[in-house]
Amino acid sequence: MTSGYASISPATRRSILLLSFATFSSMTAQRLCDAMLPELSREFSASLAQAAQVVSMFAVVYGLAQLFYGPLGDRLGKYRIVTLATLGCSVGSVAAVFAASLDGLVLARVLVALGAAAVIPLSLAWIGDAVAYELRQETLARVGLGTTLGIAGGQLLGGLFTDTLGWRWAFGFMTLLFGVVGLLLYADLRRQQAAPPVAHSTQPVVRPGFVAQALLIVTGRWSRVVLGVAFVEGAVGFGVMAIWASHLHHALGLSLSISGAIVALFGLGGMLYMAVARGLIRRFGERGLVRLGVGLLGGSALVIAVTPHWGPTVPASLLGGFGFFMFHNTMQTNATQMAPAARGTAVSLFASALFLGQSVGVLLAAALVTRIGSAAVIGGGGLVLVLVGTFFAHALKQRDALMHLE
Repeated sequence: MTSGYASISPATRRSILLLSFATFSSMTAQRLCDAMLPELSREFSASLAQAAQVVSMFAVVYGLAQLFYGPLGDRLGKYRIVTLATLGCSVGSVAAVFAASLDGLVLARVLVALGAAAVIPLSLAWIGDAVAYELRQETLARVGLGTTLGIAGGQLLGGLFTDTLGWRWAFGFMTLLFGVVGLLLYADLRRQQAAPPVAHSTQPVVRPGFVAQALLIVTGRWSRVVLGVAFVEGAVGFGVMAIWASHLHHALGLSLSISGAIVALFGLGGMLYMAVARGLIRRFGERGLVRLGVGLLGGSALVIAVTPHWGPTVPASLLGGFGFFMFHNTMQTNATQMAPAARGTAVSLFASALFLGQSVGVLLAAALVTRIGSAAVIGGGGLVLVLVGTFFAHALKQRDALMHLE
């Protein structure tokens, strides 16, 4: 059966596929160190909270860099910036391979974050320009396959390389991955530049300064709801998830590679959602997707937190990923429509809120683990996501009214 996505031109679909490869690389880099944390703590004689800086500092820099990439993408071209940033990530990955200290590894992760920060938000913004709103959530779900595969890939590869060849080989792999994907993007960019210009968007093109754009976005009532929920989603979803593998390793005695593989099922669950997203979007609508998604995620987090045996963690991680991406895909779609005239800036602010939230969540989770234990942190995080998802589902009912007041 032919879907609406088939009505998009083959050239645009090819570009979307390459953007999926780029988002896979970016998300793999983000999650690569999660399963490494216990080993990094041992090798560098640091506490788990200190080792977690390789995750938290990545997220801080990733979030702050959005303030730069959003306006740059709006002015110089979103696809071009994604291409250059992907190639640039290889430099930081090489530095991570040869890091001689924890501080050196953190610095290398910062370099990767500076490039990776452009990839996902500007890819989403480019799709917002190129694809009509009625096809956008389905299209974002398709490109989201790269993101969800990256979550699975990062968790799995981080643990696998650490347990076998050593954690440095994981960063060697990332050097090669970013290089290959960057070259493919560059070839497609050249094709786009040689092709006749196509008007992707009917929105008027305006180029106010970044401060004016940002103020226009953050002062909108609906925009504040989306950005606020994104911050909490980042802190509790991506942030707390960083300790899942460590929890399985310490609480259940699993190896790092097995722990990483189980948590990688979170990404596989997201892939399953992307595969059936079209039907679910039509059946449940945005509010239904949010409610069902956070319900699945909250229940899965509770199982991960309290089960005394590894068996239930397998379906829990899978269903948790399925539910999380029902929620996250809806958030992404709303982010692309906050400010159509400055879409790159708007989506970058969304990503900034998401990953600044992640940085806070990682640091807070690592600190709380020593006080109340990883089980309480993971279970409490699941409860918070249920509450914030319920709030957002209610807010969606009032979205049109809030946007008209802006």
